[in-house]
Amino acid sequence: MRSFEVQTAERRIPRQSESGTARHLLDVDSLSQSDILGLIDSAAKHLSRIRSGNAKSSVLFGKSVYTLFFEDSTRTRVSFEQAGKWLGADVINISTSSSSVNKGESLLNTTKTLCAVGADVLVIRHPDSGAPHYVARHSDATVVNAGDGMHAHPTQALLDVMTLRQQIGDLTQRRIAVIGDIVHSRVARSSIIAFGILGARVMVAGPPTLMPPGWHSANGRGCDVKDLPPPFDCVEFSPTVADAVAGADAVMVLRLQRERQTSGLLPDIDEYSRVWGINTDRMSLAKPEAPLMHPGPMNEGVEVTSDIAHSDRSVITDQVENGVAMRMAVLEKFCEPSRML
Repeated sequence: MRSFEVQTAERRIPRQSESGTARHLLDVDSLSQSDILGLIDSAAKHLSRIRSGNAKSSVLFGKSVYTLFFEDSTRTRVSFEQAGKWLGADVINISTSSSSVNKGESLLNTTKTLCAVGADVLVIRHPDSGAPHYVARHSDATVVNAGDGMHAHPTQALLDVMTLRQQIGDLTQRRIAVIGDIVHSRVARSSIIAFGILGARVMVAGPPTLMPPGWHSANGRGCDVKDLPPPFDCVEFSPTVADAVAGADAVMVLRLQRERQTSGLLPDIDEYSRVWGINTDRMSLAKPEAPLMHPGPMNEGVEVTSDIAHSDRSVITDQVENGVAMRMAVLEKFCEPSRML
C-alpha cells in the first residue's frame, strides 16, 4: 500500500462546490471559528433530539453514505453509521478484509468503483497520512476524513470542542492540558488546531521521544510559543505532567499508540505510566471543575488510572455521545442540499 504524504499542493484541492458550499471535510484547519461554532450549534440540536428519542429525520433521504475503514474502529465507525441512518441516508459499510482491496485493488480504483455505484459520501479511515486528500481529488462524492495515519481526525476534534464548551463554556484563553503521545496522535493534531481556533491555550506534556520535532528544546524547558508557526502557535511545552495540569481548565489524555511506534521510544509501559500517567493526585492540580477527556480507546492503568477515568470528572462517555450528534451535523453540512434533490 502506497504512502500518501500530505503535500501543500495536494492539500489545496477545491473545497468549495459550484454553489459555494464546502464539499469535503479533510481537517479542521479548513474551518473558520464561525464554521466550528455553527457545527457545534447544529450538533447540539441533534443531541437534544437524540436525548428526546426523536433523532430520526429525512434530511439525507435517498443519499448513500459509504464508510470505508482501512483501520479498526468502534466509536468512529459506529457513530458515522448511526448518524447517517438517523439522517435518513442509506449507509453501506465496506469491510476491506472482504473487499477487492484484499485482492490488491488500489485506493484509486476502489474510489472510482464506489462513486460509480452511487456513493454520495465517502467516510474514509486510512493508515496513510493524506489518503483522504487523495481520494477527494479523484472523487465525485463528498469525502469526510475519519482519521488518516498520524495526520488528522477532524470529527474527533469537533466533538472534543463541543464537549469542552458544554463543560466549561467559551474556550477563549482557557488552559487545556494535552498529555501523552503527541507525535503519533492525529487526534492531538486536529484537536490542538481546533482549540487554538477557538482561542484556547494548549499545554502539552509527554516524553520527548513522543513530541513532534521542535516542540521540545534541548535544555528541557520547552520551546516558546513564538517558535511554533500557526496553527500551533497556541501551544506551550510543559516539562512535566504537573506543570501542564496545574491550573488547567481541562485535561485531555491521549492513547499511547504502540502500533505506530518504533522500538526504543519508551523504556517500558510501567515507567511511562509512573511518569506521565494521569491519576487522582495529578488531576487534583487542575481547576476543581476541570473535566477529564480521552478520545479512546483507553488503556486503563497506562495513560490514566481507573479511578479517575470513571470518576465524576470524566466526560469520556459524553464525548462518545457527542460523536453521533457531531457526525450528524457534519454529514448534514457537507452533503450539499442541492445534491439531495
